[in-house]
Amino acid sequence: MSTDDDQSPSWIDSHCHLYMHGEAPGALLNRAAQAGVRWVMCPGVDAETSAASRDLAAEFPVAVLWSAGLHPHDASAWPDQRDRLIALIEDADAIGECGLDFYRNLSPRDHQLDAFRDQLDLAATHDKPIIVHCRDAFADTYELLADAALGEPAVLHCWTGGRRWTKRFNELGVTFSFAGPLTYATGETLRLAAAEAPPERTMLETDTPYLTPEPMRRERNEPANVAITGAVLADVWGVPIEDAARTTTEVADRVFGPPS
Repeated sequence: MSTDDDQSPSWIDSHCHLYMHGEAPGALLNRAAQAGVRWVMCPGVDAETSAASRDLAAEFPVAVLWSAGLHPHDASAWPDQRDRLIALIEDADAIGECGLDFYRNLSPRDHQLDAFRDQLDLAATHDKPIIVHCRDAFADTYELLADAALGEPAVLHCWTGGRRWTKRFNELGVTFSFAGPLTYATGETLRLAAAEAPPERTMLETDTPYLTPEPMRRERNEPANVAITGAVLADVWGVPIEDAARTTTEVADRVFGPPS
């Protein structure tokens, strides 16, 4: 998927919902390739979108990995969707997007906890990475991840914790993934957190079509923009952009495995 120019940074978008964007996935992936993006991870948020992610990975086998899971917003549907999602998980590259969202609470907290706990168990049973959504739920997410003891394959998607929570979660050996908010004028707390995140367990993402980085926040996000966030991460780490690209790409390759 990426260009063949060895002098250009090579990136991975570790979290993009291609099926939500509205533009043809092929066009998004072509622009991503021109920006140096080697491949992307496309997570589902329920059974239907997990199947859509599977189909995209089949259509673009060298550019797209996929995952199957249930987002905390829809956690109340877990009893109804569980069997279908388990069938999808058998062939998926990862589990998720799943986790806890106590900001919106679109599903009751006990439903979110039950669905997340089950998906953590599935990640352990199937030996697959798990993509974790955590919003205003740091303490409960920490407790469940500590109990699961998954380590690096537990990916904290669009990490927004501050320095204190970053230090605590780092003790669990998890992987941090930073998105567009790292670039925002209001993102200084997050940049301080990124400085605490170990580079050897840090990835980048866009969360397409959401969280577009500066200076294009009014536009729909897309995988090509991961390079913008990567440049800010390089500045936070005090390293050349090429080093940040190489490090985060190596982590994504190791955690998810590049498309074959």
